[in-house]
Amino acid sequence: MPDADRQAANFQRVREAHQTEVAEDYVELIADLIDTTGEARAADIARRLGVAHPTVVKTIARLQRDGLVATQPYRSIFLTDAGRAMAERSRQRHAIVVGFLKTIGVSEETAHRDAEGIEHHVSEETLAAFERIIQSRAPG
Repeated sequence: MPDADRQAANFQRVREAHQTEVAEDYVELIADLIDTTGEARAADIARRLGVAHPTVVKTIARLQRDGLVATQPYRSIFLTDAGRAMAERSRQRHAIVVGFLKTIGVSEETAHRDAEGIEHHVSEETLAAFERIIQSRAPG
């Protein structure tokens, strides 16, 4: 069994990852919506995340307070530079995790579904290891 301080640090890291998980999911989805449809509306976010519209409004207010999005009444939701950067980092982590899972034989659909949870909790060290495995098994 790990010593108490190490175990507490591990649990603290997981709690911190849970706190950023929602923000990362939202900014990544907002970026995807803007990139594919030209706008991100609260109704679209609610539908795609499977949550109620008031939940989206509350979360968007928190993201705005945190400097990740900008909103105006009766307009779409926009990412700030910080929000766009967070979305890009989240996309990259997602792609690495999906690539790794597919490399070890997980189906495309399952890899994308499983990556949604893993991408928020994986360390940079583990991501680098995933990338090395992907590269070592790449054809060519």
